[in-house]
Amino acid sequence: MFCAGRVPDEDLRRTMKACGGAILSTVNNVTDSVLGTCESFEEQQIGGERFNFFNGCSNAKTCTILLRGGAEQFIEETERSLHDAIMIVRRAIKNDAVVAGGGAIEMELSKYLRDYSRTIAGKEQLLISAMAKALEIIPRQLCDNAGFDATNILNKLRQKHAQGEKWYGVDINNEDIADNFAACVWEPAVVKINALVAASEAACVILSVDETIKAPKSQGGGGSGPPVPGGRRGMGRPH
Repeated sequence: MFCAGRVPDEDLRRTMKACGGAILSTVNNVTDSVLGTCESFEEQQIGGERFNFFNGCSNAKTCTILLRGGAEQFIEETERSLHDAIMIVRRAIKNDAVVAGGGAIEMELSKYLRDYSRTIAGKEQLLISAMAKALEIIPRQLCDNAGFDATNILNKLRQKHAQGEKWYGVDINNEDIADNFAACVWEPAVVKINALVAASEAACVILSVDETIKAPKSQGGGGSGPPVPGGRRGMGRPH
């Protein structure tokens, strides 16, 4: 028999969902209907903390991941990276449409927009060309983060996409380019759609601003408004 005290309510509810049973406030009239089951239970010492492990839970649909590191900053960064990866997998399961990652879809969209801009004679050509150039920031940033020669990699990508190889992107492992769709480097299409929509809306909001108003800084620290020109100090009453 194992007894634990001061267990948080969230942990109690998670254990109840995984093992079954119910949360009781008394030990009177305990029956099989309020008991949960699991294949094995053990307590392990990990670092400076002791953890209780419930293995083989009958109703478990989730698991617990323990993160350990030398500093709190490393743990927080690992948690953010893991959370991003889990959310991408979740989106990929809900939306089965995927595209190649590693900057492949951005380079293909950039090529398409650049070709389309040449068919327009007005000033809109400059806007579409600017957006095509902005899309190349994604593979360029990937190269910079990995320490690659971004100019060389982008030139290779432009050549491949001009030849119709639309899934070619940055290959981080070999410091080159590769068919990322065949290499299983995928991203949910809904993530790319949302990113493009958000970026376009932000650009439209900035372009719609025609004037900015800046409040003047108060001088002297006393009054809230600017000093009155030509003003003089009062003389006061004579003695």
